[in-house]
Amino acid sequence: MSIPGIPGLGQIAPVDAPSQAAAAASAAGASQIQDLQPFWEYRFEVPHGSELTIKLVSGTAEKDGTELAPGNAYSFTATKSKINTWHGCSLEVACPKGSFDAYTAEPSAADQTPSVSHVNLHFKLEGLRSAAASRHARGNTDAMGPRVLVVGPPNSGKTSLVRTLTGWATRMDRQPLVVSTDPSEGMLALPGTLSAAVFATLMDITTEWGSTPTSGPSPIPVKLPLSYYYGLEHPEDNAKLYKRVCSSLSVSATARLTEDPEVRAAGMLIDTTGIANPGAAKDGSAYDALAHIVAEFSINIIVVLGSERMTSDLQKRFGSHRTTLDEEVTVVGLDKSGGVVERDATFMQQVREAAIREYFFGDARNTLSPFTQQVDFAALSLWRINEGSLNDDNDNGGQQHHHTTMTPASDDTVQRVEPSLMMQNCTLAVMYASVHDPPDTIRDANVMGFVYVADVDEKRKKLKILAPVSARLGDRPLLWGSWPEPMVSLLG
Repeated sequence: MSIPGIPGLGQIAPVDAPSQAAAAASAAGASQIQDLQPFWEYRFEVPHGSELTIKLVSGTAEKDGTELAPGNAYSFTATKSKINTWHGCSLEVACPKGSFDAYTAEPSAADQTPSVSHVNLHFKLEGLRSAAASRHARGNTDAMGPRVLVVGPPNSGKTSLVRTLTGWATRMDRQPLVVSTDPSEGMLALPGTLSAAVFATLMDITTEWGSTPTSGPSPIPVKLPLSYYYGLEHPEDNAKLYKRVCSSLSVSATARLTEDPEVRAAGMLIDTTGIANPGAAKDGSAYDALAHIVAEFSINIIVVLGSERMTSDLQKRFGSHRTTLDEEVTVVGLDKSGGVVERDATFMQQVREAAIREYFFGDARNTLSPFTQQVDFAALSLWRINEGSLNDDNDNGGQQHHHTTMTPASDDTVQRVEPSLMMQNCTLAVMYASVHDPPDTIRDANVMGFVYVADVDEKRKKLKILAPVSARLGDRPLLWGSWPEPMVSLLG
């Protein structure tokens, strides 16, 4: 069947078929030139173990709001993403290792790509930032830029939109405070955390958010996040603890806005976990968690991606709400990009394992040497994150944890335990707190770093611990959650 052509744009390629250039480059490892016309997108999927190199030859292009530098080779692995162009470009594509899948999305007109609505949202936010900066310059210290919450179903492009808005903001010399409230994935930190960081410089486009802070050098300025430990995959796994962690993060985020006028004018961009079934979640914990975030972070703009039902629900729920600054809460519905693809459970597990491995050992560009030490059981202050309440018969998914010394927090969200074999291959959070602090203080503290339990010797009562730096672990309390799941192959 012939495919119609559009004058000036060429033919519309099937969006589910890999391009001939991708197939040729994958098979031979040789470079191919991919020409994109205005508003086209080059969408690619690179599996784990493969490597795709893309170089901008001519024109202009960007990935998630960050421009590609001409002549610079960018290497991608274990990712599903896209590169788009507003004015047309030529890309040199090569696959020196493994294979990849790619195709070119060719909209027939600018109004057929969601990127246009995204850039319109960006300019609307820029107007609000400029207004806030002007009011602050005139002496109104309460003036604050937009606080944007991006919500939607899983795999609707929420994180990509937040990254894109962040990239565009930094190109306008803004310094937005970016917040991740999705514990299933980490932002500049390991999964299981909620984190925030100011983005004042370019992002590394070869990674999701950039590398986790390490002791090694980086060509891109490292963003130092403020992280709080939740230790579970979903907000509903322990709604009380999740809200508590969000509150702790919001206090620190608000303080950061107060301290820096430029960050205050730029405002916040907040990513969230996906809500799979808006109808079922309407009266459930998912919407309650969103309402808590809206209140704690004083959200004045809610962007809903890819769900008319969710847009309607949130408009009804927040249509009459006002922020602490007496602003209206605006709910905006946007279509999700056609380039958004589903990342299955196996792919995401590999992403989490790669993040943990990079935290301790670095990557191909930056090799790190972690420290290994033997630690006595008695030297550690270890606390376990509870799923649900200790009074709930279904706590921890029906699993029983052994060797517990019962020092629960006042609301049963964490519980002191002794080391056991269940900890082997788990990642623990090292907290900015004292071992003598009460449970609530330990739980609400921010994360100093992470360690990995390589071996548990119950007979000798010793742990083999892997840490990024050499330090005494007995001086800080450790939090242990079920997320991310144990990683057996870290030292394999």
